Amino acid sequence: MKLFSVGFWEAVARIILRNRGGIICVIFAATIFWGMQWHKMRFSYTEANLLPDDHDVNLKYNAFLDIFGDEGNLVIIGVKDTALFTVEKFNAWNRLSDQLKTYDEVETVVNISDLQKLIKNKKEKKFDLEPFIRDSIASQEAIEALRDDLFNNYPFYDNFLFNKETQTIRSAIYLKKEIVNTAVRRDFILDTFEDKIQEFRDQTGLDVRVSGMPYIRTLNAQLITNEISSFILAALGVTSLIFFFFFRSFRATFISMIVVCIGVMWTFGILGCLEYEITVLTALIPPLIIVIGIPNCIFLINKYQHEVKKHGNKARSLQRVITKIGNATLMTNVTTASGFATFIFTNSKLLQEFGTVASLSILAIFFLCLLIIPIIYSFMPMPKEKHLQHLGKNWINNFVDWMERMVKHRKITIYVTSLILLIGSIIGIYQIRISGSLIEDMPRQSEFFKDIRFFEQEFNGIMPLEIMIDTKRKKGVMKLATLKRMNQLEALILETPELSKPLSVVGLVKYAKQAYYNGNPKYYQLPTAQENSFILSYAKKSSGDLDLLKNFVDSTGQYARITTFMKDVEIEKMERIEEDLSAKIAKVFPSEKYNVTITGKPYVFQKGTYYLVKNLVVSLALAILLIALFMAYMFRSFRMIIVSLIPNLLPLLITAGLMGFIGVPIKPSTILVFSIAFGISVDDTIHFLAKYRQELKANHWRIRKSVFNALRETGVSMFYTSIVLFFGFSTFIISSFGGTVALGALVSTTLLFAMLANLLLLPSLLLALERSIANKKVLKEPNFRIIPEEEDDKAK
Repeated sequence: MKLFSVGFWEAVARIILRNRGGIICVIFAATIFWGMQWHKMRFSYTEANLLPDDHDVNLKYNAFLDIFGDEGNLVIIGVKDTALFTVEKFNAWNRLSDQLKTYDEVETVVNISDLQKLIKNKKEKKFDLEPFIRDSIASQEAIEALRDDLFNNYPFYDNFLFNKETQTIRSAIYLKKEIVNTAVRRDFILDTFEDKIQEFRDQTGLDVRVSGMPYIRTLNAQLITNEISSFILAALGVTSLIFFFFFRSFRATFISMIVVCIGVMWTFGILGCLEYEITVLTALIPPLIIVIGIPNCIFLINKYQHEVKKHGNKARSLQRVITKIGNATLMTNVTTASGFATFIFTNSKLLQEFGTVASLSILAIFFLCLLIIPIIYSFMPMPKEKHLQHLGKNWINNFVDWMERMVKHRKITIYVTSLILLIGSIIGIYQIRISGSLIEDMPRQSEFFKDIRFFEQEFNGIMPLEIMIDTKRKKGVMKLATLKRMNQLEALILETPELSKPLSVVGLVKYAKQAYYNGNPKYYQLPTAQENSFILSYAKKSSGDLDLLKNFVDSTGQYARITTFMKDVEIEKMERIEEDLSAKIAKVFPSEKYNVTITGKPYVFQKGTYYLVKNLVVSLALAILLIALFMAYMFRSFRMIIVSLIPNLLPLLITAGLMGFIGVPIKPSTILVFSIAFGISVDDTIHFLAKYRQELKANHWRIRKSVFNALRETGVSMFYTSIVLFFGFSTFIISSFGGTVALGALVSTTLLFAMLANLLLLPSLLLALERSIANKKVLKEPNFRIIPEEEDDKAK
């Protein structure tokens, strides 16, 4: 017996309709079970790591974290306002820093009031630390004297806590590293820190800017949380309106909404059960299930109403809904799920989780539709005539007539248009750029994004780029030869406009020399070999008091770090910067004596983007291969595989070309478009070819009649579902995240092109190649029937 035969689906129909109460109870119990898993859901507290755990870049980054701890624990606040330099407001600024120090979540705060002068102590041959500000400042003259002294005599602090050219002041708040990737950080930022900053703004009228990776990540995650409910409501609202417009039935619309809402509940349950984090990607799955689930409802309800209109027998109509649509809907959902499941093979944890939950949820919504819709309709009265009126709407018939005329008389126009679009797309593809920016997808209208730009302008960036130097011996960092090599590398960083002034032990040693020469700023430079021994002897006696030293050198003195902050730059500039740094490192640090590593979150994210592009190309190729194999199994014809793939690959190429022309880069969010759109668009191809195969046999291999019958039969449902998918994915445009907006717009565009390709290009290809593909030898009996043969309807 053939797999998924008519007999199989007849048995399924009997089981469903004879056990309605039991099945509803099982669904209700399963929904309760999945609802009980919701408490396990948690939101992501870290940046997306696109690389596998064992990737070399990840291993180097983790090695850096093991030695120096998480570098993403810095929150910065800044003010660019001359009003700050008044007695009242300057003291308020210092009090704010003192108050922040009292919180358990804060490790330390570095503010102007905390700065220490290195003072040479000749008697004890060491450096003493003397605060710039001992108590609150009482006069405007004292503030002016402090500002003049600090801005003109202490280059070590310039571009760290102030920008002397623009008079911008900032403070650095270091959170405890153990809370950085936990919910404690989120609660502190949202509930305590934000309130404290707003209170200061209200009291002083100063525009305080806030940034830093912990702060950005927290507000970004909060926006994702807020958008989940917005997406779900928007998807429900848009799809239900379109559904009602097509069917003009509150009953059908309400039933469909019940089904997809249960599907969303199951999706959240799957997320909780698997204990996956809710990220910017997994947050898209619930509305995605609504958008994909509604077409299932359309096919089932449309078939039920067609059957009722044909013979008026409710029991037979429900049975035929399952036997005729069940197999086709299963196959289309399997192909869609397969498109998402290919993400599992990318070796990226983020995408693996997205692919797993999405594919399981798609299969779940199929079973819910197949079970709930026939069962609910079995308890309801027959549809009234007004519920069936949409089946004969003139505008739908006009649309089908237009498609038929185009395929009959304008095949050359269709081919030429397709060819022009293909050529244009290839030109556009060559203009696509790749983006590896951590913040590109963040909401550009949000205050925290504007603050990112503020600190980029004032301090050349906030994205930490780290260079770790392994001297391969204990206390090797403080050797003068090492310090000189580090200074040469820092000179290149200073010359790079996309990077901020570097922070390292080199600056401390320069500051120590300045202090040795009684604070004269012209001596802010590395000591000579002759000076080095006695200056460092002063520093060693004072090292217990120099807290900054431990941030740049490990406890053994073998490892040093150079920290710089990077602007949000294009990936091409990032690559150039990396090449320049790597060339300088290779020249300055001989590999036999030093091991130098470039790392940091922006660097890891850039490498992850390239890795993702490579793996998602493989993923898309795998999706195409899987669906081609499915077509081969279904039709057993190589030519049919090619014919079926062309209308689905062309829209992907058109979308890729559009991305090149309008400047949408390839990035983690936009590259998902191709696998998602291909997995969904191929459903229409399957529906059309399955009906075509049935018509071909019923019409004794008369090709033209079979093509146009298939076009009329499936065209309406394909149009309905494509419109729902188009507007459903368009709801993602309401997102404040650029990547989500691009994903929604691009998938919608791709599916629109795919609909036109399947309704115009596919039948045209079948007619043009009819002699080579549409005959008994090529179109053998399939391994299984997707759509059962029509039954005799004389008995009612």
